[in-house]
Amino acid sequence: MKILADENMPYVQQLFGDLGTIETVNGRELTPEQAQDADVLLVRSVTQVNASLLSLNKKIKFVGSATIGTDHIDTDYLASRDIPFSNAPGCNATAVGEFVFIAMLELANRFDDSLKSKTVGIVGAGNTGSAVAKCLAAYGVNVLLHDPVIADSDPRDFVSLDELIHRCDVISLHVPITKTGEHKTWYLFDEARLNSLKPDTWLLNCCRGEVIDNRALIKVKQQRSDIKVVLDVWEGEPNPMLELVPYVELATPHIAGYSLEGKARGTYMLYMKLMQVLGQEADKSMTSLLPSLWSEQLSIESVPSEKSLLQLSRFIYDLRDDDEQFRAMILINSSKNKRVNCANNNGFDLMRKNHKHRREFSALRVVSTGQSDVNWLSNLGFSGIGQ
Repeated sequence: MKILADENMPYVQQLFGDLGTIETVNGRELTPEQAQDADVLLVRSVTQVNASLLSLNKKIKFVGSATIGTDHIDTDYLASRDIPFSNAPGCNATAVGEFVFIAMLELANRFDDSLKSKTVGIVGAGNTGSAVAKCLAAYGVNVLLHDPVIADSDPRDFVSLDELIHRCDVISLHVPITKTGEHKTWYLFDEARLNSLKPDTWLLNCCRGEVIDNRALIKVKQQRSDIKVVLDVWEGEPNPMLELVPYVELATPHIAGYSLEGKARGTYMLYMKLMQVLGQEADKSMTSLLPSLWSEQLSIESVPSEKSLLQLSRFIYDLRDDDEQFRAMILINSSKNKRVNCANNNGFDLMRKNHKHRREFSALRVVSTGQSDVNWLSNLGFSGIGQ
């Protein structure tokens, strides 16, 4: 059995190696000729899986995408050919939730503000949006949710998008990309909606770049420096609008979900599904893939201040490093107001490919040596809470 896998997908050899021959490919540049003799295709969001890609393949048994979203997959086409498909919903939700939480702490620190005093609006209350809400709730931040797709079947309280914008100091976007229909998200934040943001709003996008009209965002930011923006996703990836980057407080190349745990979880979910399709019993565990918890252990005496909580978070993941590297890679040798071909200069995709260092909060043990209640840190995800 031939297994064709994106070269950026981790742990493929460990999980799928005894099932057949593995060939890794550049997922963004995958061709029908490369895919024609694959029995199993494992992709990420950069690969469009459709009739064109599989036009030469008559034997494929399974397609898996180690992603939450499926907008890059023609699921109707796969169903028409009875090709089993699975994605990995929720695989990187914790990673995205922690990324967004850390980004908010960074903004609060940069502008001498307090995250805890903010009201945060989450647009899209699925797996990743809920993970953000979980971190914020653990820290005691007031949260409002907007998600018309699930509002009728979800017991949580929801507000309209207009109300959320009116009431919230911080807005974080976590919706799939949909181009048509009642709940279209393509350019959900267009020029008019961007201009309707409250003064000093923080706007974070870690879902899909086209949820914000990037050209309109440039125009609005030129007129409103009070709005602070964090972008992990960009319209036109892997070629973001170069002129937008200077207007963004924290800029990264679609790596919010790129923790070791999130990557392992995504690949492992596809392994479990393939074993089910093949009618075989899974004999591997996800825990065997990851390094053990860090041997380092932090002891704290009291409930950390917001600045010390940021320092604790930076011990796990310092977002500033990725922001600095992104700007250096994207802007190097590029003139102002020129759209960069990042695929050719390897900036955007190379940084994603090499992003293998990040862990989640759960990798760090935190032990209280004082009398203060720090159990809420366990709700953030830290391990070893207690005395």
